[in-house]
Amino acid sequence: MIHSINPSTGDTLASFDEHTPDAIEQALAQAVQAQRDWAKRPIPERVQLLTKAAEVLRAKKADYAALITAEMGKPIVEAEAEIEKCAWNCDFYAEKAEEFLAPEIVVSNAAESSVVFDPLGVVLAIMPWNYPFWQLFRFLAPALAAGNGAVLKHASNVPQCALAIEDVLREAGAPDGLFRTLLIGPSAVEAVIADPRIAAVTLTGSTEVGSLVASQAGRQLKKQVLELGGSDPFIVLADADVKEAAAVATRARFLNVGQSCIAAKRFIVEESVADEFVAALCARVEALVVDDPMNRESNIGPMARANLRDDLKSQIERSIGAGAELRLGGKPLDRPGFYYAPTVLDRVTPDMAAFAEETFGPAAAVIRVRDAEEAITLANATEFGLGAALWTRDIDRARQLARRIEAGAVFINGMVASDPRLPFGGIKKSGYGRELGEFGIREFTNIKTVWIGPAKDANKVTLSE
Repeated sequence: MIHSINPSTGDTLASFDEHTPDAIEQALAQAVQAQRDWAKRPIPERVQLLTKAAEVLRAKKADYAALITAEMGKPIVEAEAEIEKCAWNCDFYAEKAEEFLAPEIVVSNAAESSVVFDPLGVVLAIMPWNYPFWQLFRFLAPALAAGNGAVLKHASNVPQCALAIEDVLREAGAPDGLFRTLLIGPSAVEAVIADPRIAAVTLTGSTEVGSLVASQAGRQLKKQVLELGGSDPFIVLADADVKEAAAVATRARFLNVGQSCIAAKRFIVEESVADEFVAALCARVEALVVDDPMNRESNIGPMARANLRDDLKSQIERSIGAGAELRLGGKPLDRPGFYYAPTVLDRVTPDMAAFAEETFGPAAAVIRVRDAEEAITLANATEFGLGAALWTRDIDRARQLARRIEAGAVFINGMVASDPRLPFGGIKKSGYGRELGEFGIREFTNIKTVWIGPAKDANKVTLSE
């Protein structure tokens, strides 16, 4: 049984029986047939589905946003923005897919040679709860435009969102079976990965789950894209606009109640401006409104599950025990639901949990450093490599420092965020592969060489493999 629980109250919203093996078999069989037919359609016809999906998302934005908030606790204004971003992504690939997938002519010894981009087939998407619509549409829009089909295994605490996404595609006119939601638990995933009708796997989630899925897909020699955990550094150098950095830092850490892989988590600040930064950060964090996420004035709702709140509580307590200074918050709130007070820790060091572990909740850790060199060293002193932010007025120096930061994206004087126009993904234990942009749409294609003879120089010897 799969349960949808309101994190604001702890009440059960709905319960669903898991799909039986027969239901899974039917879904996969239907998906394969639908994808084969879909792949034959020209790209301009495929992208019409994305345009219509964007229309459905916008027309029902209020309903879908309320569902997100009910199931995982995101403040309603942010939930509405999530739906709008999904629609934007659909519009973007509707406009750009034909350009991104156009054959590329390559000069060789052939009379003509080119690279073409063919769909792989049906892709299994294993998705998290923290952005229950966006994480899926980030993959789905380019995958469908490229001619693939998809089946979704969503996080078990957002089953209503998973089914609602299926309704979006159905209402937009997707062929029956091209996209299907599987209501299954973790124990059923390996068999789906192993099924020969699944061509590839994409996962957004924790590093631990990513490692498990990668090993399962690897045994089947199936392509994977993994977007995993992060402990993003937010570096503030001495010449930065400290007040602006603190303002953006508050949003970068506390958006979505701090439950984001690309949220800023480690605030690495030069000592000469650290007091100013901490004071400005605390003032802004203290002003955040903690309330029912359906309240449009609320900035901080509940965490998505009780165990997530308990994990954060443990990390904060262990860090304080090791010498971190508590500036704000530091405890669960005494109210129904899974609320945790927005927290700021100062003088965090690399041996503390708030630095060494990924903190997935409303808590900021400030690390003081001597200079930029130490800042870069500590920024890279993590097993993660998803995103990073760097604040300084010296843009030429920032460009140089950005190349030394071990991350999939570096934002200078801004907040790390995914954008349909730019590739998104990480290195190290933050995963591999890219979503979004031109690179993202090609991840689930067969990048195929087409060589047409005769060779221009028939006497030239070409070595085999």
